Amino acid sequence: MNIDGVAITSKTASPSAEPGPFIPVRDSDDVTAPVATWLNPLGVYDQSTTQWLQGQGPSEQESKQPDSQADRENAALKAKVEEFNRKVRENPWDTQLWMAFVAFQDEVMRCPGLYAIEDGEREKRKKSLRLLLEKKLAVLERAVESNPSSVELKLAKLQLCAEFWEPSALLKEWQKLIFLHPNNTALWQKYLLFCQSQFSTFSVSKIHNLYGKCLSTLSAVKDGSVLSHPALPGTEEAMFALFLQQCHFLRQAGHSEKAVSLFQAMIDFTFFKPDSVRDLPTKVQVEFFEPFWDSGEPRAGEKGARGWRAWMHQQERGGWVVINPDEDDDEPEEDDQEIKDKTLPRWRIWLAAERSRDHRHWRPWRPDKSKKQTEDDCEDPERQVLFDDVGQSLIRLCSPDLQFRLVEAFLQVLGVPSGFTPPASCLYLAMDENSIFDNGLYDEKPLTSLSPLFSGVSSVGRMDPLGCRRWTRGHGREGEDFIRNIFHLVMPLFSGKEKSQLCFSWLQYEIAKVIWCLHTKNKKRLKSQGKNCKKLAKNLLKEPENRNNFCLWKQYAHLEWLLGNTEDSRKVFDTALSLVGSRDLKDHELCELSLLYAQLEVETELSPDSTGSATARAVHVLTRLTESSPYAPYTGQVLAVHILKARKAYEHALQDSLSESCGPTPAPVPSVSCLISLVRCFMLFQYLTVGIDAAVRVYEQVFARLKECVFPEGSGLEDRAGSPSLSGVLEAVTLMHTTLLQFHMRVSVYPLAPLREALSEALQLYPGNQVLWRSYVQVQNKSHSASKTRRFFAAITRSAKPLEPWLFAIEAEKMRRRLVETVQRVGGGEVHCTIPETGLTHRITALFENALRRDDGSQCPLLWRMYLNFLVSLGNTDRSKGVFYRALQKCPWAKALYLDAVEYFPDAMQEVLDLMTEKELRVRLPLEELELLLEG
Repeated sequence: MNIDGVAITSKTASPSAEPGPFIPVRDSDDVTAPVATWLNPLGVYDQSTTQWLQGQGPSEQESKQPDSQADRENAALKAKVEEFNRKVRENPWDTQLWMAFVAFQDEVMRCPGLYAIEDGEREKRKKSLRLLLEKKLAVLERAVESNPSSVELKLAKLQLCAEFWEPSALLKEWQKLIFLHPNNTALWQKYLLFCQSQFSTFSVSKIHNLYGKCLSTLSAVKDGSVLSHPALPGTEEAMFALFLQQCHFLRQAGHSEKAVSLFQAMIDFTFFKPDSVRDLPTKVQVEFFEPFWDSGEPRAGEKGARGWRAWMHQQERGGWVVINPDEDDDEPEEDDQEIKDKTLPRWRIWLAAERSRDHRHWRPWRPDKSKKQTEDDCEDPERQVLFDDVGQSLIRLCSPDLQFRLVEAFLQVLGVPSGFTPPASCLYLAMDENSIFDNGLYDEKPLTSLSPLFSGVSSVGRMDPLGCRRWTRGHGREGEDFIRNIFHLVMPLFSGKEKSQLCFSWLQYEIAKVIWCLHTKNKKRLKSQGKNCKKLAKNLLKEPENRNNFCLWKQYAHLEWLLGNTEDSRKVFDTALSLVGSRDLKDHELCELSLLYAQLEVETELSPDSTGSATARAVHVLTRLTESSPYAPYTGQVLAVHILKARKAYEHALQDSLSESCGPTPAPVPSVSCLISLVRCFMLFQYLTVGIDAAVRVYEQVFARLKECVFPEGSGLEDRAGSPSLSGVLEAVTLMHTTLLQFHMRVSVYPLAPLREALSEALQLYPGNQVLWRSYVQVQNKSHSASKTRRFFAAITRSAKPLEPWLFAIEAEKMRRRLVETVQRVGGGEVHCTIPETGLTHRITALFENALRRDDGSQCPLLWRMYLNFLVSLGNTDRSKGVFYRALQKCPWAKALYLDAVEYFPDAMQEVLDLMTEKELRVRLPLEELELLLEG
C-alpha cells in the first residue's frame, strides 16, 4: 500500500537509478489484486481470509496432501481422531470402542506434533506421562457418562485414577463400586488385590476380614439372599479361587495356622455336612457349624476326626463315650534345640530360630484333653484359631470337580505333590520360591523324571532362603501324622479316578522323600524311608479296588528301581503286566505302565555298569504291548517279524485314535488320554528299533494333525478352536519329543538344532509351560551366542500373557552371567577382568524392571525376591534397600521378603521387625524373647 492508501499492483516497475519513496512489496506472479467488496472494503485480504470470513473452507485442490512427512502423519492422526469421535457419538454404548479409544491415546501421544504449540513442545509432551493419563481420563469420563452401568469402564477409570488420587480417596471410590456391584467376582478380585497392595493402609487382620466379607457377600448372592443382584455365571469357581487366594495370603504372611484351619473347616463344611442343614442358606449353615468348631472335637488331620455329621448325630444322642487315649501317643515330638550356637551373629540366630518355628508350628494348637490342657496352656496365643477367623470365609462347593480340587489344593499347601495348579487369578500371587528353575535330581534321568512337583509355591511352614534347593523333605513326626490322617479321612469320600489320583499323590509324596534321602546320601534315613514307602505301596495295593490299579503298580515298581532293587522292580512290572490278560493299545494305564518299564530299562544305558541288554528288554516290553496274548517276561532278543507286526499295530492304532480325537465332535477324556500314551509308546518304540529320525517323524505327523485341530489356519493363540484336552495332548506329545531328543544327545552325538527348534515352536504355543522353559534355558546356555535367545525371549514377552517367559528370560541371563564370571575367575578366586562386564548386569536389571511393570509381575513375591537377591549379589546395598522398600509397596504381606531383608541388611533388623509387627505379619520369635534365650 502506498502513501496515498492505494493498493500496490503486481505490475513490473522499470528500474530507476533514483531511490523511490518506499520499497514495493510484490505479490506472487500472475495473481490478480484482490477486488474491493463489502467484505473486503480496502482490498487487503487474500483469498483464504475472504473465504474464512464467508464461512467457507479451502477448495479441494488446496486441501490436498500436505507437503512434509510430519504433516502427512498429523493429517492421518487427525483423521483417526475424527473417526473415533464420530464412532463413539454414533455408538455411545459400545464399551469396547471406548476402551479402544483410550488405548489409542498412546499412539496420539507418540506423535504429539498434532498438539504442538511452540518449539520444543514435541519433546516436552513426549515425556509427559501425566498429559497422557489426563487425556485417557477425559475419554473415560465421557465413556462412563454414556454407560453408567459399565463395570469395565469404571474399573479402567479407577485404575487410571490411582496415578492421581490419594489412596484414601481411591479406596472410597472402590467401596462405592463394590457396593453397586456386589455380585461381580472379577471386581472383588481386583478390589482385594488393590487393598492388599496398599502399604500405607495394609494390615493382615484388615485384609483377612475383607476376604471374609467378600466370600460371605458372594455366598449370599449365590444363595439368592441378595434380591437386587443375581449370581453371575462362574460365581462358584471364582469363589473357590478367592478362597485359595486368601489361604495363600495367610500362608505367605506367616499365619500358617489360620491357612490350615481354613482348609480344615472347608473339608468338614463340604464333605461332612449333616443332611438336616444341607438345604439351608450358607449363613445359617455357618451358624450351625460354629458349635462343632468350638466343641474341641478333632478336626480334619487330627487323630480321631469323625467329621461334623457324626458329631451332630452323636450330640442328638447325648454325646460321645470318652475312651482313654493310647499311651504311645504321649511321646513328645522331637524338638530340636532352637539356638545351637550362641556365638553366631544375633541376626543369624534369630533367622534360624524363626524359620525353625515356622517349620514346626504350622498346625493350629489345640488343648490336649488327655494331658488336661486348657487354652491357657498355650505359650503363643497366635497358634490358636478361633471361629471368627474362619467363619466368614466358609463357602458352599456343589460341583464335584471343585470339591476334589479343594482336597488337592489342601494337599499342595501341605507339600504333597497332588498335581494341582492354582487358578490363573492367584497363580503368580502364590509364587514365592524358585524351584521352577531347578529340577534337581530329575535332570539326571530325562526320560523317567517324575512330573514336576513344584510350581514355585512353597509348602506351609517353609520360609527358606532363595536358592535353597527344594525337594520334599517332609515334616516332623506330628506333621507327617497330620498328612496321613488327611489321606485316611478323604480317600473314602472318592472313588474311581479321583481315589486313584489320591493314592498316586500319597505314594508320590513318599517317593519324593526317598529322592531327597538319595540326594543327601543319608543312608540310615533312606533305609527307614524306603521301608515305610514300600509298606504304604503294598497296603494300598492290597485294597480290593486297587489290585488292578496300574498307576499304583507303576509307582511301586519305580520305587524299587530308585532304591537300586532292579530285579525286584522287574518282577513287580512283570507281575502287573501279567494281571492284564488280553488288552489292546487303547488302555491308557497299561500303556503308561509299559512305557515307564521301557524307559527305565533304556536309561540304564546311562549307568557305567550297563550290560547292553537294556534296549532289547525295552523293545520286548513295547512289542508285547501290541500283542493280544498274555504278557511273558523277557527271555531274549525279539524276533524281527514281531517287531514288524508291532509297528503295523502301532500305526493302525495311531490313525484310529487321531481320527477319533480330531473328529467334528469333542473327543472324550479317556480317548484323549489313550492318544497321549499311544504316541509316547510308539515314539519310543521307533527310537529303539529304527532310530531318532523315525521317532521324530511320528512326532511331526501327530503334531501337524493336532495343531490343525487346535489352532486352525489363521487363528492365534487366543482362538483355540479345538477342545482344551486336545491342546493338552499336543503339549504332552511335545514334552515326550523334547525329552527323547535330550536323552539321545546324552548317549550319542547329535546336533542341538532340532531340539532348539522343537522347543521354540512348542513355547510359542505354550508360553506358560515351566518344563519346556527349563529345558530351553538349559539348552541355550550351551550356546556361545545369546542374540538368538534374546530375540526369541523378546518376541514371546511382547505377546504372551503368562509371566513365565519373563522369569525364564531373567534366569537365562543370570546363567550366562554366572558362566562369564566362572571363566573370568582364576583358581576360584576373585573376578579378574580388564574390561568390566556391565552389559549383562544392565540387561538383567532392565528385564526385572519391565517384568515388574506388569500387574501380575509387580504382585509376584518370587519376582521381587529374585530382584533383591540379584542386586545384593552385585554389592549395591543402597539400591538393594530401595528395591526392598519398593517390593513392600506392592507385596507388603510376603514374610519371605522381610526375612530376606534381615539376611541381606543385618543392620536394619530392628527396623524390619518393627515393620512386620506394625503390619501384623507373624513374628514367632520376638527380639525380647531372643534376648532371654541368649542370656539363658
